[in-house]
Amino acid sequence: MPAFALKRVYEPPKPGDGARVLVDRLWPRGLTKEKAAVDLWAKDVAPSRELRRWFGHAPERWGEFQARYREELESPEAQEQIATLRALARKGRVTLLYAAAHDEEMNNAVALRSVLRHKAS
Repeated sequence: MPAFALKRVYEPPKPGDGARVLVDRLWPRGLTKEKAAVDLWAKDVAPSRELRRWFGHAPERWGEFQARYREELESPEAQEQIATLRALARKGRVTLLYAAAHDEEMNNAVALRSVLRHKAS
């Protein structure tokens, strides 16, 4: 199974992170590119602004958010970046970085990791 880790982008990078991939549509506030140490900014796998706003990190919407997000991930652009992420994971650990969410259990990186793991070929 591909090795996908999760981490808030504001946490300092560590050697064990492997490839660091930002999976948010917006660049994190107050963070320079050097401090973020992002290897790839995968905007096309981030949820749409509309979906992100609808979800609002409301726990009761988590299940529906995941379903809607999976639908968005079927776009050709998202599928291309998903293929890139899986290719990176075949070479080693990939850390999916997120900024907007403070919830470590219900955020787009968690949902994306689930998709990456379950549809991996």
